[in-house]
Amino acid sequence: MIEMSETQRSLCVIGLGYIGLPTAVVFAQNGWRVLGVDVSDRTIDYVSRGELPFVEEGLEGALKSVVDSGMLTVQKDTPKADVYIVSVPTPFKDTETHAPDLSYIEAATRNIIPQLTGDELLVLESTSPPGATKFMADLVLSERPDLSLDGSEGRPIVHFSHAPERVLPGRIMIELTENDRIVGGLTEEATTRTRDVYASFCRGAILTTDATTAELAKLTENSFRDVNIAFANELSVICDELGVDVWELISLANRHPRVNILQPGPGVGGHCIAVDPWFIVSSDPKNSRLIRSAREINDAKPDFVLDKVYAALDQTDNKNVAVLGLAFKADIDDLRESPAVEITKRLAASEKVSSVLAVEPNISELPKSLNSVEKVSLAEQAEALEQSEIVLLLVDHKQFKALTLADLEGKTFINTRGSASLF
Repeated sequence: MIEMSETQRSLCVIGLGYIGLPTAVVFAQNGWRVLGVDVSDRTIDYVSRGELPFVEEGLEGALKSVVDSGMLTVQKDTPKADVYIVSVPTPFKDTETHAPDLSYIEAATRNIIPQLTGDELLVLESTSPPGATKFMADLVLSERPDLSLDGSEGRPIVHFSHAPERVLPGRIMIELTENDRIVGGLTEEATTRTRDVYASFCRGAILTTDATTAELAKLTENSFRDVNIAFANELSVICDELGVDVWELISLANRHPRVNILQPGPGVGGHCIAVDPWFIVSSDPKNSRLIRSAREINDAKPDFVLDKVYAALDQTDNKNVAVLGLAFKADIDDLRESPAVEITKRLAASEKVSSVLAVEPNISELPKSLNSVEKVSLAEQAEALEQSEIVLLLVDHKQFKALTLADLEGKTFINTRGSASLF
């Protein structure tokens, strides 16, 4: 544990999104005076009132408690702090090369630089390509030659490390504290300090390594899952060609004691699995052939789903399509990289479709990528089913699992999830 007085025990979390905000709350629950920073006025307004700007089970009550107690305050400007946790997006520069865009990390770092006096710890939590932590350190030291990594020439030391999150949306508040954690610094001292910071709330094992290995560990975990999902998705396409029920096939194969095939779906979404493998590919394109192939298989799955819908449309005069689910996984409101959103957008662009009635019980308005699309509207489930002959299940939200055969009578039901009992 870090030995500090209460006035020194300050920690700044930069980026109050799906990971940064729960992280800030958990630190505040465990004795840290947390200063949250975000560029979004909406986020600042919500959090300052102790209200959630998104859906995450178990977070809202905890957020209100630490805000009301004054242990978590939020602002747009980066303050002085003893520890900085950087939790900002790392998107692609473009969708062709999938090269990582480090501009958000750069902007956050540049805002930290004027606050540094020495002995601070900067932790990069953002899922990042190998070398991103060093990129952050190089930027600081190029702008502040009066600082150092090792105290050379008597210059004050600033410590840098990487501590990737390993949590599942919908279970973040549990998994933040219970899951094992990997931390890796640019120096041994940075690694030790980071371990001690996370030990203030993490009940899982804290595994120490170097920064590059920590960066690659998170990418490896999600690439492993992506490859296994790709196997299931490719198998579903093969089964369709051969007239085999893929759900039955997987159930039978999984009775083998050493086989655990995942479930296929309409693609892969979310801020991790759909993105992280490309960071490995961009780091070593020559040797990442399997990882690239898995990404291409999963990225192609929406085409397979759309072909099914188009074939169904050719058999009916009713050209409305009810789309069940927009989130990237069940029972959350997170639409990032969601194949359901992409499929919905492409359906609306088709001349075969009159309208797309999107049912997403976890949001109150369409995302920006859909709200200007003329044929798409956000609908209640009953309305969408009444007006559409074709029903496309893209996300297995609990509300959709409650559907009965009577609800789908006379409909062409295209099931990409295969998870509910009636299906």
